[in-house]
Amino acid sequence: MHATDTQTSRRSAFKSMFAAIAAAGAGLFSITHPRRAEASEITRSPGDTEQPGGQAPMFSSSVVHGGLVFIAGKGEHGPGDITVHTTSVLNQLEAELKKAGSSMDKVLKVNVYLHDMRDFEGMNAVYRGRFGAKPPVRTTIACYGGVPGQSLVEIDCIAAI
Repeated sequence: MHATDTQTSRRSAFKSMFAAIAAAGAGLFSITHPRRAEASEITRSPGDTEQPGGQAPMFSSSVVHGGLVFIAGKGEHGPGDITVHTTSVLNQLEAELKKAGSSMDKVLKVNVYLHDMRDFEGMNAVYRGRFGAKPPVRTTIACYGGVPGQSLVEIDCIAAI
């Protein structure tokens, strides 16, 4: 075998090997692309967010998509202290979750917005135990300027269906 024949054989082998690696890589990457959601797969619930006077709602009270339910922030706008407000808000969340086919035990993520961080312990006293034995991850913040609508607390969540 001549030197040029050996070089040609090596080049052919390398080309074949790189082509196989590239094809395998392309196949792997095409499998991992997320599937695009169809508009019909998203279910929105306007609920009590409809505006007076026939105006379009500003947001949905819940959205179901991809096996998850996203619940908009709930607040209590009547009289009472942080325990009264937190109880009302958690009851509202639970009702919304049930309407969407979920439950408090399936909540994965909670965001708590407090009017005043000094209400943290009072909110926690009511919150504790409401999400079952394995509570969801949670973020709690105090809102600069307070929670809209005179509520002492607003809570939103994401849950599995």
